[in-house]
Amino acid sequence: MPIRVLPEALIDQIAAGEVIERPASVVKELVENSLDAHATRIEIDVERGGIGLVRVRDDGAGIAAKELALALSRHATSKISSLDDLNAVRTLGFRGEALPSIASVSRLKIASRTQGAAHGTEISVAGGKATGPKPSAQLAGTTVEVRDLFYNVPARRKFVRTEATELGHIARLVERLALSRPDVAFRLRSGERVLLEAPVSFEATQVDQRLSAVLGEEFLTRAVPVSQRSGPVELTGWIGLPTASRGQPDQQFWFVNGRSLRDRLLMNAARLGYRDVLFHGRHPVYVLHLTIDPELVDVNAHPQKLEVRFRDSRQIHDFVFRAIERTLAATRPDTAVAPSPPPTVLAAILPPELELPTLLPRDPDDFPRVREVAPLDPAVVGGPPPPPAPPAQVSADRRAADASLGTAIAQLHGIYILAQNRDGLVLVDMHAAHERVLYEQMKRQLADGGVPSQHLLEPLVIDLKAHELDQLIVHRAEWEKAGFEIDALGSTKLAVRRIPVLVKPGAVADLVRSVLHESETGDGTHHLDAAADRMLATLACRSAIHANRRLTLPEMDALLRQMEATERANQCNHGRPTWMRLTMTELDQLFLRGR
Repeated sequence: MPIRVLPEALIDQIAAGEVIERPASVVKELVENSLDAHATRIEIDVERGGIGLVRVRDDGAGIAAKELALALSRHATSKISSLDDLNAVRTLGFRGEALPSIASVSRLKIASRTQGAAHGTEISVAGGKATGPKPSAQLAGTTVEVRDLFYNVPARRKFVRTEATELGHIARLVERLALSRPDVAFRLRSGERVLLEAPVSFEATQVDQRLSAVLGEEFLTRAVPVSQRSGPVELTGWIGLPTASRGQPDQQFWFVNGRSLRDRLLMNAARLGYRDVLFHGRHPVYVLHLTIDPELVDVNAHPQKLEVRFRDSRQIHDFVFRAIERTLAATRPDTAVAPSPPPTVLAAILPPELELPTLLPRDPDDFPRVREVAPLDPAVVGGPPPPPAPPAQVSADRRAADASLGTAIAQLHGIYILAQNRDGLVLVDMHAAHERVLYEQMKRQLADGGVPSQHLLEPLVIDLKAHELDQLIVHRAEWEKAGFEIDALGSTKLAVRRIPVLVKPGAVADLVRSVLHESETGDGTHHLDAAADRMLATLACRSAIHANRRLTLPEMDALLRQMEATERANQCNHGRPTWMRLTMTELDQLFLRGR
C-alpha cells in the first residue's frame, strides 16, 4: 500500500481514540472548557449512561459567532499561541483537540452567546459534515449536546460498559470537578434524577457541606486540615485519619493548580506519608490541592491530562511526603475524635431483639477475668467512710481523669488496659501503645545522633543464608544507625558486636531474621529513611511489653501519659488502633439504662 495522507475525518477519529475513551471523557473535556470560560454554574445532563446524550450548559464567556465554526477545527484554541505559553499553561485545556474529536464520533450541536451579543449562534456536526452556523435562542454562555456517542465507530462502541457503569464513571468525575472548584456551582442529572447538586461554596461551612456531599458526613469528623508551604509550592486540603482508611483507593483526590489528576508520583508521596500509621492493605482518604508556579510543571504529559511532570519531581515528592507526615505526627489521642467500636460490634454485644433475662450470665465462669484485687475488709464494709485523700492526691486524680485517656483502673487478660475518663471507658492495647511510644522515641534518638547501645563481651554469631548475609552487609549503615555493629564471618555467619540497650541479647537472632523477612516482603516503597525506620519499627515491636506482662496501676498510668505526649499514638507501627472508647451513652445502651 503506497504512503498517502489520511482523510481528515479518519484523522479526527484516530485522535478521538486518545482523548475520548468513554462518555466520562466527553464530560471531562466539556466541563473543563466551561471552567476555562470562567463559568460560575455548570449543568450536566446525561441519558443512557452518556451514550444517548451528554449535555453541558454553562454561563461562561461564550464563543463569538464568527469563531464558532473554527472552534470545531483541530488544534484551534484560544488558550495558547506560542511555545512559551505551552511551558506555563494556566488553563485546563490547551490542545484544541476536544471538540473536533468529540464531533468525529458523535452527533454534536454547540450553541453559544457572548455577553452583550444580540442572540446566540449554533452549529451542528454529524458524520463529519457541519450544518450552520445559524441564529439560536441560547442564553449567555455555551451549551454543547453530544448524542449517540461512537455511533459511527462500532469497534469503539463494543468496549463501552453498561449504562450503570458508565454513569458511575461520570458521577465520580463530576464529584472530582466539584471538589476542585468550590467557587462554581455544579448540577448532574441523569434523566429526571439529580445525582449531584453542589451550590457555590465560598464560606468554610459551605465548603464543608460540599465535602460531606461527596465524601460522606463522617469525612470531616475523621480528617485533619493540611496547610504547608515551601517557596513556590503550597499544599492545602484535608487528610483522613488512619482510622478512616478504606479497602479501596476510591476517595483519593489530587488537584494541581485546580486540575484533577491521578498522578502516580503524588499518590506515592501521600502513601509514604502514611507509612507508619496505616494497616496493611488499607488506603488513605484525602482531598489535596497542590498550588505551584505553572512554569515548574508540565501538564502536556498525558493524552487525557491525568498526569503531569514536575521540573523537580524529587523535591515535590519529598515536600508532599513530609507535609503529610508532619500533619499526621501532630495528632495525639483526643477524646474529641476518639475511635469508638463499630456499630456492628455493639450490635453483636446487644442485639435489639435480645430480652433482658438473657443478659444475665448462666455461670460465674462467663464473667470476664480481670486481674485479682484483694477483698474488702468486712469491718470496713458498712462502717464509716474512709478518710478523704490528701489534696495533692485528689488534684493528681482529677488531672488524670481530665486527660484524654483517663485513669487506669485494671488490666484485662494481660493484654488490655482499662481506664476511665470523663466520657466513659477507655480500652488500650498495651503492646500496640508501647510499640508506638518506643518507635517514636527511637526515631528521635536516631535524629539526635544515634540509638543508645551497648558492646557485647563476646559477639553473637548467627547462621544465615549467603544472600541474606549479603543483604545485611549492604545495609550495614542502617544497622549502625539503629544501634548495631555487625560483621561477616565467612559467607554464612553474621557477628553482632553491639546492640541497642532496649534489645536483649537472646532476642537478637529472631530480630535479625524478622528484619530480613520484612525487607523481602516489603511493598517496594523506597525512601532515604525507609530502611532505618523499618528496622526501628521492628526493634520497637520486639522490645515492647507483650501479652501476660502484669503491670501495676502506676505503670499503666505512665503508659497512658506517654501515649498522650507521643506523635501518631492513635496507631501502632503496623497501623492497628492502639485504643478505643465506650462512651457513657453507649454503655447505658448496653445495659438498657434510661428505657
